[in-house]
Amino acid sequence: MAIKLTGGEIYDPAHQVDGQNKDLYIVDGKLQKSLTDNEKLDQTYDLSNCIVMAGAIDLHTHIGGGKVNIARTMMLEDAHSHPHPGSDILRSGNGRAVPSTFSSGYRYAEMGYTACFEPAVLPVNARQAHMELADTPMVDKGGYALLGNDDFLLNMIREGATQNAINDYVAWLLDATQCIGIKVVNAGGIHAFKYNQRRLDVDETGPAGSNPREIIATLSKAVHELGIAFPLHVHASNLGVPGNFASTLATMAAADGLPIHLTHIQFHSYGTEGDYKFSSAACEIAEAINNNKNVSADVGQIMFGQTITTSGDTMMQYFGHDHASPKKWTIMDIECEAGCGVIPFKYRDKSFVNALQWAIGLEIFLQVNDPWRVFLTTDHPNGAPFTSYPHLIKLLMDRSFRNDVFKIIHKGAQKASNLASMDREYSLYEIAIMTRAAPAKILGLSNHGHLGEGANANITVYRKQNDIEQMFAKPAYVFKNGTLIVKDGEIVETVQGVTHVVKPEFDRAIEKRLKKYFDDFQTISFNNFKISNDEMIECIGNEIETHPCGKI
Repeated sequence: MAIKLTGGEIYDPAHQVDGQNKDLYIVDGKLQKSLTDNEKLDQTYDLSNCIVMAGAIDLHTHIGGGKVNIARTMMLEDAHSHPHPGSDILRSGNGRAVPSTFSSGYRYAEMGYTACFEPAVLPVNARQAHMELADTPMVDKGGYALLGNDDFLLNMIREGATQNAINDYVAWLLDATQCIGIKVVNAGGIHAFKYNQRRLDVDETGPAGSNPREIIATLSKAVHELGIAFPLHVHASNLGVPGNFASTLATMAAADGLPIHLTHIQFHSYGTEGDYKFSSAACEIAEAINNNKNVSADVGQIMFGQTITTSGDTMMQYFGHDHASPKKWTIMDIECEAGCGVIPFKYRDKSFVNALQWAIGLEIFLQVNDPWRVFLTTDHPNGAPFTSYPHLIKLLMDRSFRNDVFKIIHKGAQKASNLASMDREYSLYEIAIMTRAAPAKILGLSNHGHLGEGANANITVYRKQNDIEQMFAKPAYVFKNGTLIVKDGEIVETVQGVTHVVKPEFDRAIEKRLKKYFDDFQTISFNNFKISNDEMIECIGNEIETHPCGKI
């Protein structure tokens, strides 16, 4: 089928297209510059007075896995308050802070998103996580496997294993869990928590005999040498602790110049100044990102209102459980691989700390110069539900609106922030970078995030409006692989995306040691732990798209 999109204002940063009016052609789900003599046009869309971008990509959103299900179970109030009835084409669902699987896919598509990545796949629970992602329609998916607190890796580091051996383990794990990247949460800290330790700084040796700097350096090198496109995804030490910006800077340095991605960096950008001994260190963090081209970050912006925090950082979730709202919380562990903490939370604009957290996130957005290295996230649901993205985009694009909101937050937070003095307003081109082109580039998705020849026809069309928030909340059209799936903000056809994975090469000799480890310590057998391609497709229901690795 051949489709022509004509008259639209195109924003395609991957090809330096900044608001040019040009036509796009879709043929059999792919983009072409023009039709051949043998191709007949089937349909034309007049996109006059419209903004056209590639489908948006969220590289950090908690939408699948055990912790998300725990959150759904704990937040029955959220489910009951936000029912989503089914229809002839839609399955029913519920939830706003932590939507059910079907609702998550529908809500993302309705905002123009065509791919989402679950950033914390517990390896032993990967099968269940992929089942949930398979149950999430409309969007492509992918996951980051958790490492950095598991006994096997920590034992390898303590015993002085070679980097090549560690690389083999990392590659094996990616293959076994069907993931696209590696994430480390509070490196060594979750392991230390099991020994009743309540804090572990970057250069502090933990019970395993290694420190977070060593773990991050080792895993950064493994990811780099295996040729995995996406850098090590790091949840740094001391999340939420006043003064933690020093740990964040030390974490950047731990990569020793290799690519590293720091996630939800807003929660790691706190100082200790002022009457409350809690202050913004956004300037120091943004300066470090600007000066270190190997560093990228997603912000993890908070928004005011009810949500729930879900994290693999049991140490810091336990630290914060007294602030639960409503008063309930869960801390758990599975097979000593990582952790899980789930705490409901309500961010309040009249709270000094919450108001300053809100300002800190925006300060980082506005002070990082390169939109290719800063990504629009709320760490859904930890900072806010992903459905708040249109509001966040308006805060970034409209200084007057941003200052109006700033004027109503806690007065002490206003005095502690220099947000009101920041003139910068993001352009549509910059929004297209950090929500489309940059996520696709850093993840290694060569056919996504752009509107060039041969790209998958994932396209979002917005009708121009004075209200930026409304424009981004309700696209005129969304195409997924050339199929029209959303019209005027409502789903008109349901589709199933693929799961993006990488399969780095590794020496199969590592499996002998792994099998003995599983036999001795794990409750799941070595063979049952691994998820094959056939199981992904035939049993779980996820088609996979494998991306190449440029092994060094």
